[in-house]
Amino acid sequence: MGKIWCLMGKSASGKDSLYRAILKARPRLKTYVMYTTRPRREHEADGTAYHFTDQAAIDAFKADGRLIESRTYQTVAGPWTYATVDDGQIDLAAGDYLMPGTLESYQQLKAYFGEQALVPVYVEVEDGERLIRAIRREQEEQKPRYAEVCRRFLADAEDFSEEKLRDAGIVKRYNNDDFERCLQEILEDIVRE
Repeated sequence: MGKIWCLMGKSASGKDSLYRAILKARPRLKTYVMYTTRPRREHEADGTAYHFTDQAAIDAFKADGRLIESRTYQTVAGPWTYATVDDGQIDLAAGDYLMPGTLESYQQLKAYFGEQALVPVYVEVEDGERLIRAIRREQEEQKPRYAEVCRRFLADAEDFSEEKLRDAGIVKRYNNDDFERCLQEILEDIVRE
């Protein structure tokens, strides 16, 4: 039976870069493309990072009993939903998966697939550094949304509180103050499993 390595951490902690590097180093890992109602960024293609959809489609997945987990964020641009759908992409009998997520999605995936199938990979970065990274990333957008950067930064403090991490059973943490070292620590643990 395969495992789902759930890569999570606060915004701008380096999850996207780590995700790409882990997949390059461990090509046997399978991936899952989430669904979202958020607007597509200029550099994103539908079906690559996300399946871009609308709330009606998410509601239909729920009505069909195919919604594994979802969460909706009240952003400065309106509500954005992110969802994992039982659409045939995940087959644990076929191997291991690497999935980015949140603490909330990790908990819901554990409830759906069973605790033995999920392995948390929690990435940390000092808050000041994360905020600098988030602002730099947003500056690259044609229409930067700094208010959304601030909203996410503040929401992360609650979403990834020490109490919630403890309740989720998150013990191991990967400090991403040095990308290569952090990547190697994660890769070593993926080999061990």
